[in-house]
Amino acid sequence: MATRRIGVIMNGVTGRMGMNQHLIRSIAAIRQEGGVALANGDRLMPDPILVGRNADKIEALAKKWNVDRWTTDLDAALADPKDEIFFDAASTQLRAGLIKKAVAAGKHVYTEKPIAETLADALDIARTAEAAGVKNGAVQDKLWLPGLLKLKKLIDGGFFGRILSARIDFGYWVFEGDWVTAQRPSWNYRKQDGGGIILDMMCHWRYVVDNLFGNPTSLTCLGVTHIPDRWDEKGERYDATADDAAYAIVTLDNGAVVQINSSWCTRVRRDDLVTFHVDGTLGSAVATLTDCRIQPRAATPKPVWNPDQKQTHDFFDDWQLVPDREPMENAFKAQWVLFLKHVAEDGPFPWTLREAAKGVQFAELALQSWAERRFVDVPKLEG
Repeated sequence: MATRRIGVIMNGVTGRMGMNQHLIRSIAAIRQEGGVALANGDRLMPDPILVGRNADKIEALAKKWNVDRWTTDLDAALADPKDEIFFDAASTQLRAGLIKKAVAAGKHVYTEKPIAETLADALDIARTAEAAGVKNGAVQDKLWLPGLLKLKKLIDGGFFGRILSARIDFGYWVFEGDWVTAQRPSWNYRKQDGGGIILDMMCHWRYVVDNLFGNPTSLTCLGVTHIPDRWDEKGERYDATADDAAYAIVTLDNGAVVQINSSWCTRVRRDDLVTFHVDGTLGSAVATLTDCRIQPRAATPKPVWNPDQKQTHDFFDDWQLVPDREPMENAFKAQWVLFLKHVAEDGPFPWTLREAAKGVQFAELALQSWAERRFVDVPKLEG
C-alpha cells in the first residue's frame, strides 16, 4: 500500500463555513484518518495550502491544524503545478472569476455554492470547465445529512406510495447585532455585497428537490426584508438591503407540490433548525438534520375537528423514529471524499458545476417571481 499526495488550494478558509466544515471537519479530518482509501489499496493524502488575505489569520489557522503551507498570494498558488485542485469558499461575488482563473491554470475545481450570482455566469464557468477538460464539482452537502439519507431510503423503498407534497421549513432567529452579537456575517444582509436568503438557500433547496422529490416545473416566491436595521461586526448600524426571509411554492412534474419557508427571522419551535415533512398516499415522514420519523398509513390516527374542546391528543407520539443502522460521516466530508476519488481515480461525481447552475437558476427565478408577483416556469437547462 502506497500513499499518494494530492495538492489542494483552499481559498476562503478563514470564514465560518470554509474553516469549520471544509478545513477542520473535512480535509483536516481526512488527513488525521490517514487519507482516503483508493480502489487499488493506496491511500490518497490531501496536502492543502491555505489562501487568505490576512497573513496573521491564515498562518494561525495553518499552525493550529498542522497545515504546513499557507499564502496570501493566490496567483502564486495557482501557478504551482504540484497542486491539482482549487477550492473556493470565499465571496460569491468573486467566485465566477476565480473559478475561471483556476481553470485557466489547469486546476480541477471544487467550490461552495452559489457558484455565481447569475445563471449566465454559472453556465459560463460550467462551459469553461467542461471545455478545458478539468474535473469540477460544487458542494451539495445536504444530500449527505443523516436525516436526508434516511428519507431518501424511504423514498427509494416505496414507503410513501405516491408523494403528494413536501414542506421544507428552515430558519432561526439571527440577532440584529445591537444587544446580542449576530450569528451570521453582516454581508449576508446587504444585497450589494451578494447577500440575501434567496440566493443563499434556494441553491440548496434546488438540489434537495431534484434528488428527492422530482423535477421542478414552476415556482412562486415572496421575499421579504423583515428587519431593516442591523449592526455589523464593529457594532455599527447599517441598512439591511437584502431579503432575510422567503416563502416559496414549487410544482413538480410528478404532480407533487413543495412548500419552502426560509427565514432568519423566526424562533424555532420544531424538531430542528430545518425540517423536511413529506406526505404520501401510504405514509408520511419528517426528517431533520440527523433524524427521521415516520407515520405509515396503518398507524395514522383519525383526528376529529372540534374547536370547542381542548386538544388532549399528543400528535408527536404517533411517529416512529427510523433507527441509526450505520455510522454516518459529516456531510461535507462525505462529498469531499467523493470528489477526491473523482480526481484521483475518475470515480463518479454527478454534482458538477452544471448541476450547481440549476441552483442559481432557482434563485434567479425566485427573485423574478417576487419582482413580478406571479408563478414562473422552470425551464430545462442546456445540456
